[in-house]
Amino acid sequence: MTAWTPDELTRIGEAEELRVASRRADGTLRRFVTIWVARVGDDIYVRSAYGPDNPWFVRAQASGTGRIRAGGVERDVAFLETDAADADTHAAIDAAYHAKYDRHGPAIVGTVVGPQVMATTLRLVPAT
Repeated sequence: MTAWTPDELTRIGEAEELRVASRRADGTLRRFVTIWVARVGDDIYVRSAYGPDNPWFVRAQASGTGRIRAGGVERDVAFLETDAADADTHAAIDAAYHAKYDRHGPAIVGTVVGPQVMATTLRLVPAT
């Protein structure tokens, strides 16, 4: 795996939405799903707004790999689980989501912040 370039981090971090597709067992991509994205430092995170049974999340978690599109960037990625016990990281992710999306109102932002989404947080890492 490689690191995000500074340009990719900026473009993805500033994008309103990210499109994500997981890989099937045969290597082909599933359909892209539009979700929100948060940048924290040099990391990119996504969360399942509607719990661990959300189909895109189940598929991403099962496959472990896929592709994303955001801000003019398209990259193959690995989906890495985050440590639900890492309170500092999750607090920073919450803050990034609040800063970026609070204008949409507390009901919708509440689906991607707080303790209920810690277990559905994936870090996106560029694949080689």
